[in-house]
This record gives sequence, C-alpha cells and structure tokens, in this order.
Amino acid sequence: MVGAVSTLREQVSAAALPLDVPDVATARATRAALLSQLDDYVLPRLRSLDAPLLAVVGGSTGAGKSTLVNSVVDAEVSASGVLRPTTTVPVLVHHPDDEKWFLDDRVLPGLSRTTGAAATGEGAGDTTTLRLVASRSLPPGMALLDAPDIDSVVSANRALAGQLLSAADLWLFVTTAARYADAVPWELLRQASDRGTAVAIVLDRVPPEAMSDIRSHLAHMLREQGLSTAPIFGIPEATLSGQGRLPEGDVARLRSWLTALASDSRARSVIVRQTLEGALGSLDDRAALLVTASEHQADALAKLERAAEDAYATALQNVEQGMTDGTLLRGEVLARWQEYVGTGEFFKQVESTVSKVRDRITAALKGAPAPSGNLGEALQTGVAALVLAQGQGAPLVAARAWRGLPGGDVLLERSEDDLAKPSPDLAVRVERLVRDWQGDVLDLVRREGKDRRTTARIAAYGLNGVGVILMLVAFAHTGGLVGAEVGIAGGTAVLAQKVLEAIFGDQAVRDMARKARENLLTRVRDLYAVEQARYDAALGDVDVTTDQARRLADAAAAVKAVR
Repeated sequence: MVGAVSTLREQVSAAALPLDVPDVATARATRAALLSQLDDYVLPRLRSLDAPLLAVVGGSTGAGKSTLVNSVVDAEVSASGVLRPTTTVPVLVHHPDDEKWFLDDRVLPGLSRTTGAAATGEGAGDTTTLRLVASRSLPPGMALLDAPDIDSVVSANRALAGQLLSAADLWLFVTTAARYADAVPWELLRQASDRGTAVAIVLDRVPPEAMSDIRSHLAHMLREQGLSTAPIFGIPEATLSGQGRLPEGDVARLRSWLTALASDSRARSVIVRQTLEGALGSLDDRAALLVTASEHQADALAKLERAAEDAYATALQNVEQGMTDGTLLRGEVLARWQEYVGTGEFFKQVESTVSKVRDRITAALKGAPAPSGNLGEALQTGVAALVLAQGQGAPLVAARAWRGLPGGDVLLERSEDDLAKPSPDLAVRVERLVRDWQGDVLDLVRREGKDRRTTARIAAYGLNGVGVILMLVAFAHTGGLVGAEVGIAGGTAVLAQKVLEAIFGDQAVRDMARKARENLLTRVRDLYAVEQARYDAALGDVDVTTDQARRLADAAAAVKAVR
C-alpha cells in the first residue's frame, strides 16, 4: 500500500495544470489538498500505524478551542484571549514519551518545529511553524493539535486550518450554542463524512437550560450528514478560572474519553483504520477529477498547437497557390517580360508548331543576350512580397485563434515575444531566401546544360536570362497545364515554355520547373517553421504531457486494487 500510494503521490505532484481551462481552479485546489493529505496524513500513517493518535482541535473563530485545550491538559499551552485571531501558530501537545513521533517531519513535513512555551507575540502570523509542547497531563498514545480558526479573517490561517484537519486521525470540532449551525463548519463536517474521518463534537458555551434541546438538534443534523456515531460533549456556559480555564467538572467527561482512547490500543486502531480507510477511499473521486482535468489540459494544449500549425500551414498553402495560379506573372512581371523579348509584335511572330516557334525565338534573340535584370528583379520582388505577406498574416491568425482558446490569452501575455507580430527581421530573411533560391535556379540551369550543344544554346540567351525564364515557367507550370490553360495573361507562359523547350527539351523543362518550385517551397516551409517555433517555445513552458492523465489513472487504479 505504501508503494502504491507513493506512486500516486508522485503522479499527483507531477500533474501540471498550467492552462486556464474551465474548472481548473477546482482541479488545482483538489490537487493541492490531495498532496497535503497524502504528505501530512496518509503516507505518514501508513508508515507508522503504531504512532500516537493525532486529534486536531478545530472550529470557528471564538469557539474557545485554545481554552478547551488548556483546560484538558490543565496548563497554559496555547494562547487564549479576546483578540482575533488568537491561535496563529498551531500548537501540538503530546506526552513527553511521544516526542520522537513529532520532532521530525513524519507528519506535516512542510512545517518547521519549535518546542516549549512561546513568548508573548512569538511567531505571530507565522503559518509555517508547528510548536511542540510536552505535557504529562496528556496520556501517551494521544496528541492534541490546536489549529487556527477555520473561518479566520486571515486567509493563510484558514488554509493552514484545512491542512491540519486533513492530517488528523480524529477531528475534535469545537462549536458554540450560537454558531453550531453555521455554514463553514458544516461544509468541513460534510467533507469529514464523505472521507470517513472520525469526528467528535464539543458543544461549548451552552446555556444550561438549553443544553438538551441544542444537543438534540445538533445530533439530528449530524445524522443527516452521516455522522450519527460522532460523540457530542456539551460544555455549559461558565465563568473561567483565574488561569483562564474551564471548570474541572465541565471538561472531565471529554478528558476521560480522550484518556480512555489513548490507553486502549484497540480503540485507537479502530479510529485510525476508520480515518485511514476513509482517506484512501476518497482518493478515487479526487484522482478521477485530476484525470479529467489533465485530459482537458492535454486537449487545450493540442488545440493551441494545432492553431499555430494551421496558421502557418495555411500561409504556406497560400504561397504555393500564389506560385501556381499565375498571380506572380501579371502586372510588373508581365511588363518586364515584354521588355525582355521585345514588343508585343514579337508574340505575333510565334507560329503554332513547336519547330517554327523555336526558329523564330532563336532568330529574335540571336546575338547579345537580352537584358534580364529588370525581369529578374520584378520576379524577386513579387515572390518576396507573396512570402512576406503570408508570413505577416500567419501570426495574426494564430494569435486570434489563441485568444479564443482556453489558456491562450495567458500564454500570449506571458510570452516575451509579441506573438501577434512576425519576427522583426522577417523581411530581411525573406529577401535573402529569394536571392538564395534564385542562385539555386541558376545552379539547376548549369547542371542541366552540361553537354556542348545545350551549353551553346544557353550562351545564346545568357545564363541569367535562361534562369529567369525558368522561374517564369515554374510559376505557371502546374499539373501539365500552362499558359492560357491556367489563365496566365498575354501568353507569357506559352512563350517562356517554348524558349526552354528549344534549349532543354520538353521533359527536362517540366522536371526543372518542378524542382525549382519544390526548392522554393522547401525554403519557405523552413522559414515559416522558424516563425512557428516562437509559438512552440511559448507552449514549451506548459508542462503538460500527453500521458499525464493515463499515468494518474493507472496510479489511482493501483491503489484501489491494493485496497
């Protein structure tokens, strides 16, 4: 059982819930409370079944908890008074022979230890210290822990009170005739009932004439909450002694019950077993809640990842579409192409047959290579504008999607990088990308023109000129359809295609155009991957693993199997 619970504790501790998905606050509170109970009670008790029984004295503000503890042990061990809150540092009273059980971090490992009576004001407001007080008035086998108010105005005190109650073998709830029906203590009593925790009730400051009626009503309320076996100790309203303690006769029954419990190992084991089994039984529902919360976290993380991926995948798809739908061959590029080949009259010279087209192109371009610089610059500008525009739009789309997804807003605000904008140097990198791609296209032309005949033809047009024409064809050649078949203006692609076929041949041109397109798309894909990595980095800080829910479920099932 210790091994199974320890494994569950490791999985609960490792279960990260960083994304602000719906109901995450409840899941986080459940996780924190579960960890505290496993550390403060379940594991310590499983490892030391023969340790003294720990009774935590809890209750509402002004219920008289500290006065009750001082009266039971007949010593000033816990500060009492009219100022609120009175108990700020929890006090654990034990028999001197039981000191070894509490000096180390066996129970409540998150609290440091101090011993002996506290000086006035010592440790005020300190919720990280547990004060140990030895008293022979308390029998061996039983320890009393005076906890802060469960409804304290100080939130840290309320949290500590809840933690201490979860560490108890026995809850000794102190309430008054005026406040026994308050909502806050009954919420905790319902938790005790749900978890099978052993509970005893001290009904304090009861007018003697109303004792019977109030006890009867309180017993009825306890039965409704499944706590019918909880004993009730009534303490009538009385004047405190000079030492600030209750009359001996008023606490005698409670002290006797505690002493008998401490002296009877079988009775103690019954209390321990009841509370321990209740705590173990409560693990199922709380672990199941964490499993569901972990699934929601993983789902939210996956949606955030997909939103960023989709934004850049769409950008890449738009670039590919812009490369093949003729967009890049209109406007400025078309004008520069017409300058490159001459005037509009040149197109009229193109005959329908391939052989005649080749002859006319060779005749028109014979001599010095035509100027290709303007056309190449127009192509470079067009490609760069397309890639940059999509690269600038993708982060806007991704950020908008994140704002509509659970946890996305927080990640956007937390990121040091402005994820709604592209990287500051994106434009520079895009220009470099296009230049490098153009260099690859020229290298491709060189490799294809190795034989002497092809080299001569390339020389006739100029290497740069052939490279530019290949770029033109790459942006028009799609699925075997070229020119007017894909809506390219002015027959540009038809002519460019025939020029290259005159040099390399039909199949070679198609292969070269495909390689040029794939090369550019690969470069753009790599560029956008770097941009998307900024989102990946933001998600990298989200410590949620895909198998977190499964590991939690497996660990909880293992505990249940051992039980």
